[in-house]
Amino acid sequence: MEEYDYIIVGAGSAGCVLSERLSVSGEHSVLLIEAGPDDSNPFVSMPMGLFKLFADPSKTWSYLLEPDSETGKQHAWLRGKMIGGSSSINGMLYFRGQPQDYDGWKELGCEGWGWEAMREVFRAIEDHELGDDGVRGVGGPLHVSVQREKTPLTEAILKAGAALGLPVREDLNREEQEGIGYSPRTIKNGRRVSAADAFLKPAMGRDNLTVVTDTLVTNIDFDGRRASGVSTVQGENKRSYKARREIILSAGALQSPVILQHSGVGPAHLLRKYGIPIIHDSPGVGRNAREHKVVTIISRLSAHSLNKEYRGWRKYMNGIRYFLTRSGPLTATYDINAFVRTSDTLDRPDAQLTFWAVTPDLNSSVYQPDSKPGLFFMGYPLRSDSQGVVSITSSDPRDPPSIQANFLTTEHDKKVIVDLFRYARRLLEQAPVSDYIVEELHPGPAVQTDEDIIAACHQDTTCMHTVGTCRMGPETDVEAVLDSQLRVRGVEGLRVVDCSVMPTQVSGNTAGPVMAIAWHAADMILADTVSRRS
Repeated sequence: MEEYDYIIVGAGSAGCVLSERLSVSGEHSVLLIEAGPDDSNPFVSMPMGLFKLFADPSKTWSYLLEPDSETGKQHAWLRGKMIGGSSSINGMLYFRGQPQDYDGWKELGCEGWGWEAMREVFRAIEDHELGDDGVRGVGGPLHVSVQREKTPLTEAILKAGAALGLPVREDLNREEQEGIGYSPRTIKNGRRVSAADAFLKPAMGRDNLTVVTDTLVTNIDFDGRRASGVSTVQGENKRSYKARREIILSAGALQSPVILQHSGVGPAHLLRKYGIPIIHDSPGVGRNAREHKVVTIISRLSAHSLNKEYRGWRKYMNGIRYFLTRSGPLTATYDINAFVRTSDTLDRPDAQLTFWAVTPDLNSSVYQPDSKPGLFFMGYPLRSDSQGVVSITSSDPRDPPSIQANFLTTEHDKKVIVDLFRYARRLLEQAPVSDYIVEELHPGPAVQTDEDIIAACHQDTTCMHTVGTCRMGPETDVEAVLDSQLRVRGVEGLRVVDCSVMPTQVSGNTAGPVMAIAWHAADMILADTVSRRS
């Protein structure tokens, strides 16, 4: 049986970072196991290729949720299923979150995770094209750029935001987050920069790093209470690997709790139900799931949309242009972002707004841009109270989990959704952007009451930002699966490092924070190794 010092489960945003950091010295053997294939598909590096990837089940996991309690609609949560994980299929937006997010973790008892520490981690991983100003980082592995393409429409959106009092910011990752500006993204020279590009690929030539693809980890193997290895399946072939030091779960907020539950670490009543031997009764595994629930507005424009660039002969010409020059409309997504306070009584933004001059054809059953000009808006509360649950549904690790999202189940979440929707409408009513808008197509002008807006939100989708299903916290928190070193309580030799560890949401997209968490976790893991030696 093959044996390694460290086994990392999942080659997503966290797993790629950990693989690089734990193998860089050459002293430790590292095995990285990924359920999906490599990331060689040309649509991965093309920023606008994400919609092709979303529709490809060989590259994207599609987790069906339990039916929505209000509409009965069954939404799907998408996750990357390849090297790079969701960083290979996402919208490439890069946000750190707010300092208060991380200081809040520290106040909850997660020592070492406050903003003072995490700010330096972000600076270490970044190579920001705007340069080092004491807040941004340069020289790190992860390239961060800000959209340079300006159009009359995008400039009009910025002016509309300014009319509502929003500062127009060159860099939306300032510690004072409130404002509107062009989107910061992990794109370089017209190509996506995934976690695999930034961290894993530079390490792939190392003799002490082994990467295995198309291999599903079914469960963690235990020797008593110590995690000793992993069992895997590749097609019909089963195989086990042993770990000398640690196993690190980086399978994401949906799959990491599922692997733990199948391994005997989780709520005892759930494990008994499916006949799984209990290693440790951990009631928080799979609970506390939080997601950014989206509400959208789609407007018909008189001009200046990108829709036509992705249809007909222009689509093919732009494809040729992209592959020859890495330029043109296929090199970017999501033009404008804003962070706003939905109430003047708040001391920091509680909602994120995103604007894009590309809209879907509402009459098509598959995603394709509309034939007429349009503007797409989506927004979500940054810090929701509603909590979902992820649970296994059988003793077979290949069966999909049950995911109860429990969207909009608190008055707080309903209020923020309504307030941010009304804020977005006010922004779109401001000149000069209002000069371009012909009509609101979705949800439509008939949607006016709070109840109407909440009902419209239930019809809309979510982001790929699930967190909290293996949250860290103090020992007094019975649902804290991990300690502040991200070690799984009740067992030895096992950690979780991915977005599931977050005790609360970060205020923005999760890709950047997950990479920072993994970088910080690698320091902890390596420090433990040194400590054991001494």
